[in-house]
Amino acid sequence: MGGKVGVALALMLLTLFSSSSRVDSRIRHYKFTVVRKNTTRLCASKPIITVNGKFPGPTLYAREDDTVIIRVVNHVTDNVTIHWHGVRQLRTGWADGPAYITQCPIQTGQSYIYKFTLTGQRGTLLWHAHINWQRATVHGAIVILPRLGVPYPFPEPHKEEIIILGEWWKADVEAVINQAMQAGLPPNVSDAHTINGLPGPSPNCSYAGYSLHVESGKTYLLRIINAAVNEELFFKIAGHHLTVVEVDAAYTKPFKTDTVFIGPGQTTTALLAADRPAGNYIIAISPFMDTIVATDNQIATATLRYDGAAPSAAAAVAADVPARNATAVTAAFMDGLRSLSPAAAPSRPATSTTRSSSPSASASTRAVLQRERGVHGGLSAAPPAPYDYTGAAPANMRTTTGTRVYRVEYNATVQIVLQGTAMIAPESHPTHLHGFNFYAVGRGVGNYDPINDPKRFNLDDPVERNTISVPTGGWTAIRFRADNPGMWFLHCHLEVHTTWGLKMAFLVENGKGPNQSILPPPKDLPKC
Repeated sequence: MGGKVGVALALMLLTLFSSSSRVDSRIRHYKFTVVRKNTTRLCASKPIITVNGKFPGPTLYAREDDTVIIRVVNHVTDNVTIHWHGVRQLRTGWADGPAYITQCPIQTGQSYIYKFTLTGQRGTLLWHAHINWQRATVHGAIVILPRLGVPYPFPEPHKEEIIILGEWWKADVEAVINQAMQAGLPPNVSDAHTINGLPGPSPNCSYAGYSLHVESGKTYLLRIINAAVNEELFFKIAGHHLTVVEVDAAYTKPFKTDTVFIGPGQTTTALLAADRPAGNYIIAISPFMDTIVATDNQIATATLRYDGAAPSAAAAVAADVPARNATAVTAAFMDGLRSLSPAAAPSRPATSTTRSSSPSASASTRAVLQRERGVHGGLSAAPPAPYDYTGAAPANMRTTTGTRVYRVEYNATVQIVLQGTAMIAPESHPTHLHGFNFYAVGRGVGNYDPINDPKRFNLDDPVERNTISVPTGGWTAIRFRADNPGMWFLHCHLEVHTTWGLKMAFLVENGKGPNQSILPPPKDLPKC
């Protein structure tokens, strides 16, 4: 349990953020070297797994329609994979990254080249490790700029800033989850939250935090990324409002708010107007949890500093963070998100499902995608034993083991109802679908009513995302077009829940057209 810069400057940064990136009109080359590095936080040091020795890792910059080639070299003793979270991977599922789903992991001393094209996407995404709990420290931003000559659908900002939110454990994160699994207990919550890798001042440690410098009268584009392992978060800047213009690399109707609600794996891009009296203002992140599940309640802080303000943040304006269980704040934020393009959601669902189970592929000698012909379905379109999902669970859940996926015909329109349950404890679940963007057409509290709830679906301007929160004790309905052949993971993005089995996979069949089949596997595809 969960417990521009101008566009020109952004292109210059291509050569600054990656030691081996090469500027080209259509191809972006990066080299990610996975190494351990001794790192100090909370006045204590420990070795952590990093990319290129950075925490957070390097930012990947590209433009819409660019081809990105990243050579990942593993110099640690742990197996490694990288997932390009939110990248659609059209026909390039071999580059998606989840261990044992689309690839075997990269073993010590080995390398793998991830290659994909950013088709029809622009905005903010993230990359992160996708094996065990490595993404606690192995993560970074993806910035997809519009095509040359194509403006943003909002006023040009003076500058852009990347803000990555995370969690920090004093202990080794793999030891944390391994000990919990052996004991049959929830893992220890993190010791701190971080903003761009820094927790800011904390009890018994006066370590400096991140500072965001602004000039009065100018507007800044903040690319906010939640790379946390197990916690949905509130993000707030004291005294300021933000105008959300994009989530998960999909533009939204401008939406003004003083609090951003953001789950692990989600991104929110927002305009910040530096329109307050010159001074220092606290930036704060805090956890959301509206049930009995434990969270890390340490509030991480950073400082918004106007030019001319004193360097000390001692007199900074404090941020009034929401209560830990501020369900109304989360609902208001999600209700405010609307797609910029109207009538975008598929209107006729071809199939639906309300629950999911694990592909159970970790013990295989091949990834599920490599043996798709030997995977014979098995997951039904509805729970095999329906019950009162938000009430008491039946004594016998009829659970089974095995490798089973849900097969979908190419180009089918799919509706999934993600139903929360009260098993162990009801809880909000930020759920991520690989390989697709989807439209969040509805949500509610309690059990989904297939007769009456669809009458209230938003089919005019539903928000487009790749990760969506299923409310505590409730449900969320999403729709997407299955126009991307391959094996696609669907899972809760709380890492502990993925560990416990809240995951499944869709096998989208090849189509009949020349560009409707997954590409052949690359020659350097890792072996188990």
